[in-house]
Amino acid sequence: MQVVQAGPHKYMLLELEADVLLSIAQQSGFECKLEEGTLALALELTARGRELPLLLFDAADPANLGWFSRCQFYVDGRTGAVLQTPLAIANQKDRGGRLLPNAIRLRLAKELPVNFRMPGKNAVTEQSVYAVLFNFLSALTNTGVGVCGGPVVRPLAGRVEGAGPRN
Repeated sequence: MQVVQAGPHKYMLLELEADVLLSIAQQSGFECKLEEGTLALALELTARGRELPLLLFDAADPANLGWFSRCQFYVDGRTGAVLQTPLAIANQKDRGGRLLPNAIRLRLAKELPVNFRMPGKNAVTEQSVYAVLFNFLSALTNTGVGVCGGPVVRPLAGRVEGAGPRN
């Protein structure tokens, strides 16, 4: 990890290893395509062989109350940000524009403000980011992740609103 100063702002530059990220995805049951950028890593994650959708559910729906009480992670549905983490997600769609129930896109920020804190007010290190990524991917397949509002990230599990009548 490096600290960079840009005027009055200080940023941490995480030095995340691609092979470790791919290994974490594989251990969590996902196939992963990784694309490295200067400020972030983009991962296309697919849970091949999974018959049920990923446990990404609408946290506001009363029918999903059981999921909501068990989840460890929440996603801002307007931005895709996974709250209190350097992660952001987006749905993946097929060629027809329908959501893929077993796949997501994940963006992992490599540049964070120095005062950024993980849950529990823990400082950010590469190891803590790896742990949060593993826990997040496990939550998608085992315990559930809540989507809070917004049209950008759509729920994949629980009671999901239909797209309306087909033409």
